[in-house]
Amino acid sequence: MTVPAASVPFRLSAAQLGLITANFLMWGGFFAVIPLVTVHFVDGLGWAASSVGLVLGVRQLTQQGLTVFGGAWADSLGPKPLILGGCLIRTLGFGWMGFADTLPVLLAASVLAGLGGGLFDAPKSAAIAAVTASEHRARMFSLTSISGNLGMVTGPLIGAALIGLGFRTAALAAGSVYLVACAVLAATLPHIRPARTVGSGLAGLKTAALDRRFRRFTLVLVGYFLLSTQLNVAVTLKAVTLAGPGATGPLYGLSAGLSVLLQYPLLRFVERRVRTRAALVAAVLTVGLSLGLMGFAVTFPQLLACVALYSLGTMLVYPTQQTLTARLAPPGLTGSYFGFSAISLGLGGAVGNLLGGVLMDAGERAGLPLLPWLTLMGVGVLTALGLRWALREVPRREEAEAGRA
Repeated sequence: MTVPAASVPFRLSAAQLGLITANFLMWGGFFAVIPLVTVHFVDGLGWAASSVGLVLGVRQLTQQGLTVFGGAWADSLGPKPLILGGCLIRTLGFGWMGFADTLPVLLAASVLAGLGGGLFDAPKSAAIAAVTASEHRARMFSLTSISGNLGMVTGPLIGAALIGLGFRTAALAAGSVYLVACAVLAATLPHIRPARTVGSGLAGLKTAALDRRFRRFTLVLVGYFLLSTQLNVAVTLKAVTLAGPGATGPLYGLSAGLSVLLQYPLLRFVERRVRTRAALVAAVLTVGLSLGLMGFAVTFPQLLACVALYSLGTMLVYPTQQTLTARLAPPGLTGSYFGFSAISLGLGGAVGNLLGGVLMDAGERAGLPLLPWLTLMGVGVLTALGLRWALREVPRREEAEAGRA
């Protein structure tokens, strides 16, 4: 895939604006309907919570599993057709959820929605890397992350307003948002023709898996994604214990709001002073230490202060991780590398959701409330040390560019 010349100042092109806008729409559409699935089927229709948990888990597994291959296909076909196709398939999946009245139908609809996400996830990252000069990628990934956080904030508000008109209306509206995203990218994103590279396509996944540096990087990041899921598990449980069920609104609002306000200026401040590798290690260490401090929080405001520190770490991880992934990928295999990197999110997310609850239960049974938090802090410290080891051979951007020339 072609990369723009490195000397151009950072000004957003139509393709970059289209990707940022589409990302906002995708996240907004997702969070407009997914939180309502539990409300509608458990509270409204009286289904078992475990059934809905199965549905949501199947969707995530489907999406993460296909993401690995979606990135490889982007190296063969170009990212645009996969992103557009994924948006259309997700529209059908979310729309079908609105008509589901049995568990098999809802499962089928969630699988379809997961297939759509798996098709556009890694190709979207590959497209961002392709239309952005290497020295501007961290900023572009940061802006994309900010647009996703805006969608995460506005999506549930829109969903809450639409649920008054019925779940079917909300599901159809959320699905149609992906049609709008599809139209935006069809108009703004060029068809990036992949370079004819030996080993592209599915063989690119093998190249990524055999790349010792990248394999280490991906596997060590499992530890970070284990920690990043704790906002939904351990942190939420502690917030509800301290302040009741209404605590989830301020909790998620603070996390997403700080990302929207601070992510870009914080990244600009850090990238002028710290190497990308060191910034990623420090960010992961910050996340781990903030989780450790949460064990000592005895009031909800104290917990929110720890969540603010946690958010400062997480908002730096995404753009630096994506930038390093693009830097490590050989020419023509960017999609395969982004696809392979989804393994860390899939494994870390799955283990983190399970481990967070297990640790909280174990701490309560043993009368050791600090146990889960100190354990998570230990995981953070080990992950930061592991990243320092895994990234020691990763070249600086200038060296990487010289090696590609």
